[in-house]
Amino acid sequence: MAAYYNEIDPYAAQWLRNLIAAGHIAAGDVDERSIEDVTPDDLRNYTQCHFFAGIGVWSYALRRAGWSDDKPVWTGSCPCQPFSAAGQGGGFDDERHLWPHFHYLIEQCRPPVVFGEQVASKDGLAWLDLVQADLEGANYAATAVDICAAGVGAPHIRQRLYWVANSDNSGQQPSARSRSRSQCTSKRNNLRGSVAISGTAPTNGFWRDADWLSCRDGKWRPVEPSTFPLANGITARVGRLRAYGNAICAEVAETFVGAYMAAQEQK
Repeated sequence: MAAYYNEIDPYAAQWLRNLIAAGHIAAGDVDERSIEDVTPDDLRNYTQCHFFAGIGVWSYALRRAGWSDDKPVWTGSCPCQPFSAAGQGGGFDDERHLWPHFHYLIEQCRPPVVFGEQVASKDGLAWLDLVQADLEGANYAATAVDICAAGVGAPHIRQRLYWVANSDNSGQQPSARSRSRSQCTSKRNNLRGSVAISGTAPTNGFWRDADWLSCRDGKWRPVEPSTFPLANGITARVGRLRAYGNAICAEVAETFVGAYMAAQEQK
């Protein structure tokens, strides 16, 4: 079945369509509506669903980790602005706090595995507490790791929380899935112990050919090879900057998904 991508930014949505046409991410449909307007029935016929899809990095990372396009999974990097130190500190009162809508769709559709990502700030950790409590209430086990892009060899920090949730009871209704909080916590701890990311990736890997930009403060800074997002004259420069800035680091996501898959194979 096809994949579903939900992305409200028209520029990023068209980027997704271009990536699908080029075969770089799972084939599917791009929906530009707000997640607030998406209903469970809209998603019934999709094997994979990617919310806040950006430029499709979750799909790309899943493929790189060996997760096939026909294997069910949901992903969602909820907007970080309400919980970022660079934001206005709106937190749970910010209209961009869209986890409740994502949670509702998860609870109704019961995907077997959900991957997500959020900023690793103090407020981001408070957000994660809510997410884990909501997921455990829906009979999912959920855990997270705090990891930076530099941990996989990237020449920048980009500290983020990567989380995963899975369910042993996909397809059942919430009322038929009563489980004590202690049981959910035990399952979560088992999952946390199994999804371990150790060591760092070599700096001579994907990032070995990083481009270095001379900045006005006299410092040189590395960026992803061949992107030069800040260079004058680049077509649709603002749109590209916004899309790149909202994207997750593919190498971190790939490593996280790979660790989860390895843990599942050991069971």
